[in-house]
Amino acid sequence: MLLIIKKKATKDQIKNMAQDFDGYIKVVVDVDQEMLAGGGQRHFEGEQKLLQEGSRQENLWGGGIDLESREIDYNSIINLRPNRNNPGRDIMSADIRKKFDMIVKELLL
Repeated sequence: MLLIIKKKATKDQIKNMAQDFDGYIKVVVDVDQEMLAGGGQRHFEGEQKLLQEGSRQENLWGGGIDLESREIDYNSIINLRPNRNNPGRDIMSADIRKKFDMIVKELLL
């Protein structure tokens, strides 16, 4: 289930977001507005939801979190931005990764 999270997620919200991948949540984080879209089958679904909420494309980054290990990853096709110094699927910028981590931990852990 895809949800927009703007404040600390409840246990029920986390459970619902984790249904798609059995304990793993795909997330798209708006590093400017400090909110995220969690759940769903593909990152572009969360990206579209956040764009509808007023997010700007350049502030959206994809990844995921394994709820059991609490490991955060930074891999998503939406991260491909050759014109913005991010030529791969992983978030390359240490600053953006730091913001991404902070927001995911604050809202989901």
